[in-house]
Amino acid sequence: MDYKKTLNLPDTPFPMRGDLAKREPGWVAQWQETGVYQAIRQASAGRPRFVLHDGPPYANGDIHIGHAVNKVLKDIIVKSRNMAGYDAPYVPGWDCHGMPIEIQIEKQYGKQLSVQEVQSKARAYATEQIGRQREGFKRLGVLGDWDNPYLTMNYGNEADELRVLGRIMQDGFVYRGLKPVNWCFDCGSALAEAEVEYADRVDPAIDVAFPFAQKDALARAFGLDSLEEDGAIVIWTTTPWTIPANQALNLHPEIDYALVRVAPPLATGPLLILARDRVDACLKQWGLTGVVLATCQGAALEHIAFHHPLAKLDAAYDRLSPVYLGDYVTLDTGTGVVHSAPAYGIEDFQSCKAHGMADDDIISPVMGDGRYASSLPAFGGLSIWEANPQIVDALRDMGTLLRMEKHPHSYMHCWRHKTPVIYRATTQWFAGMDIAPNEGLPLRDRALAGIEATQFFPAWGKARLHAMIANRPDWTLSRQRQWGVPMAFFVHKETGALHPRTPELIEEVAQRIERGGIEAWQSLDARELLGDEADQYEKNKDTLDVWFDSGSTHTTVLGGAPGQGVGDGHGSHGESLAWPADLYLEGSDQHRGWFHSSLLTSCMMYGRAPYKALLTHGFVVDGQGRKMSKSVGNVIAPQKVSDTLGAEILRLWVASTDYSGELSISDEILKRVVESYRRIRNTLRFLLANVSDFDLAANGVAVDELLEIDRYALAMTAQMQAEVLPLYERYEFHPAVARLQTFCSEDLGSFYLDILKDRLYTSAPDSHARRSAQTALWHVTQTLLRLMAPILSFTAEEAWALLPHGDDALAARSIFTQIYHDNPQAADAAVLHAKWTRLRTLRAQVLRELEQSRSAGEIGASLQAELDLYAGGDDLALLRSLGDDLRFVLIVSRATVHPGESEELVVRVTPSADEKCDRCWHYRADVGKDEAHGHICGRCVDNLFGAGESRTAA
Repeated sequence: MDYKKTLNLPDTPFPMRGDLAKREPGWVAQWQETGVYQAIRQASAGRPRFVLHDGPPYANGDIHIGHAVNKVLKDIIVKSRNMAGYDAPYVPGWDCHGMPIEIQIEKQYGKQLSVQEVQSKARAYATEQIGRQREGFKRLGVLGDWDNPYLTMNYGNEADELRVLGRIMQDGFVYRGLKPVNWCFDCGSALAEAEVEYADRVDPAIDVAFPFAQKDALARAFGLDSLEEDGAIVIWTTTPWTIPANQALNLHPEIDYALVRVAPPLATGPLLILARDRVDACLKQWGLTGVVLATCQGAALEHIAFHHPLAKLDAAYDRLSPVYLGDYVTLDTGTGVVHSAPAYGIEDFQSCKAHGMADDDIISPVMGDGRYASSLPAFGGLSIWEANPQIVDALRDMGTLLRMEKHPHSYMHCWRHKTPVIYRATTQWFAGMDIAPNEGLPLRDRALAGIEATQFFPAWGKARLHAMIANRPDWTLSRQRQWGVPMAFFVHKETGALHPRTPELIEEVAQRIERGGIEAWQSLDARELLGDEADQYEKNKDTLDVWFDSGSTHTTVLGGAPGQGVGDGHGSHGESLAWPADLYLEGSDQHRGWFHSSLLTSCMMYGRAPYKALLTHGFVVDGQGRKMSKSVGNVIAPQKVSDTLGAEILRLWVASTDYSGELSISDEILKRVVESYRRIRNTLRFLLANVSDFDLAANGVAVDELLEIDRYALAMTAQMQAEVLPLYERYEFHPAVARLQTFCSEDLGSFYLDILKDRLYTSAPDSHARRSAQTALWHVTQTLLRLMAPILSFTAEEAWALLPHGDDALAARSIFTQIYHDNPQAADAAVLHAKWTRLRTLRAQVLRELEQSRSAGEIGASLQAELDLYAGGDDLALLRSLGDDLRFVLIVSRATVHPGESEELVVRVTPSADEKCDRCWHYRADVGKDEAHGHICGRCVDNLFGAGESRTAA
């Protein structure tokens, strides 16, 4: 007889090899065709709401590995919240306006297009990019409302964004003024704080003398009777190009300044003024010796004026630079004296304005393209970078240059063009950080309070965002671009004042944009709205900062605070979303970006943050910790990983990595992830194969009637779930993955399933022993599949499809319509957990002894061994409680327990002298005792032809 055919060998169509790269696209297509996202919404209807608001990626270029990390994390959270019993929709979005798309249009079609043509082509380009990115995100297994995403360029969103501007304007937060803003010459526009990054650069650092102009005043300041000799006050700067625009000098009021006679005397005279603590270092650098004649505090020099260092070059520079006091002056470098060009520095501007300088008096010769106006003497028409060495030469010729050196330093750069950015005074529209409308709290205070009310993951994000809000300047809302939501104001041509009906006009323009997009503003004839007044007003040409686009989606998409203006609780997706969001999730750079702009717009409108919690993830680096770079050749594209290993491996890598810091990825790292995946898949395959002929309703065993180890398996599984679910709740996925892997490899693979094989394979198919095991396995499978589904979505769905779902149509459509499994627990679950935890410790000791015997050649497989165990105390009773089932737990042919002489377990291993059963492979004395079945043991005879063996424990 072929006894192998009498075994209940596992059977499943779930393959050992996932073949993920080839098979995953089929599941993606199936999810779309069968409307799985809609099925999830149907299943979750009426549950508590959980809204993760999608920070919109920019609609330009194929998705990269950072996109993949971001979307996979969001997908894990949304799926895990749905399966935890929430209604957690996911509406993906895209940021569609702004500079990068406009640059692409210029590259493709040139710079001579009309505004209408730019807008039309930009809209078409963004639509194409969205389509490409959407397919990339869907390929990652991300489920969402892909057929109805939110787009910042949707007409309704553009209109509502303009309404948001109108609302904060009406509330008093918006003003127009001249201020230095971050300016990129390549963009030809102001930049947001988030669009500026820092990179190393080398510039000429110069020490420049401003000759004395008011010697009597200087004498009084230093307590001298008179001052006969000539001299100069000395500044240090790394921006020579700002010298032509100098209009003041800044000193610290409490720093001591010294009047020094130097030798040899300079072209400006023998006297110099600089900070007392910088005298020795500076004189050494300049190759001079000197004697301090007198000192005074900076406050004594206030308002004393000095000649411009280029005064002799041209009459246009023959002006005085007065001393203004500033607490921001330091002694770290330089001379303790700061040159002030109010058009090109924030502190310079604030200082000069505080001392009464009018906007019209501010000298601003640098144009938007980075060149000096042609009217500037000596340097007109030059770019500021071309002018730097010429200005240095001119200062040398004037005798006012003390020293020049090359100075490496960290400098502002445009994040798009990677070119230097300057502060440049221009007339822009701003949201005032310290404006307190209607006697309420200023915006800065509102935002800081909003941060205090927000939960941060990881916690350090709070201090980072707090510091940025506490120290940031006013928000520059306006941009000088074409592809963006217009700041649809009518401005009086002579006074610059807004039209008195501005709120009403904004609503009328918004209604037109709602019907025809931002193009409606471009084509609008002012007479249509202003009538005869049209000749007195001009249409504002500025567009809104693109961060205002995404930063107002909490209103335009989520709906904003009910009953409080724009949105009134109903955004672009109606009742499917809600405000405030439970969670915003983006990369750590968004503390300066989307988190930041969303906070400010929401605090202006509603006085609170638009989110309850912020989650931040780090950036992706290679295995050596280097930033991804095409030039270095270390870029790993998500498309390539999906096409070779499968998106499932990428998802498992994301979940397995501590995203709170940098996420390392390399081919070697992915190989390790593949091995981890295979272990999980093999566990699933065993589970599915051994419940393939099991139906819970027909074959299930009541929990309290299960064998002891099966009851323990349920308790063990419930504990694992109780550990994993809080990790999901706290968005700590890498320890959750580690726990699931441990459960598969150690709790199941090395222990429970290893012990179970004999009972599953050799017991009668419908015996209590086998059905008890299958009942436990069914619950383990349900639990494991649902817990891993948010992460290993393709694999969980594949396995789920092989389980019977009866009449539950939603369950049949997808595992994602389900909630986490409720594991039944026996009354003695806690006792069993403690008992079997100890038994596993003892078993591990026994297995080590068996391995030593195997290594010594005393036995082959563990079933060839017979054990005599000597135990004392509680362990003796524990081992004896299993009876003959102990041998199945230890996977040996005999295990006899004896009282020991000590508390320590003693294990004696001897090879069995009995025959091996051809069916179960145990070595038993009763093999062949039944003449009709001469090659199998009595237990197998009973399982095949009798009432079946009796098991109680294992």
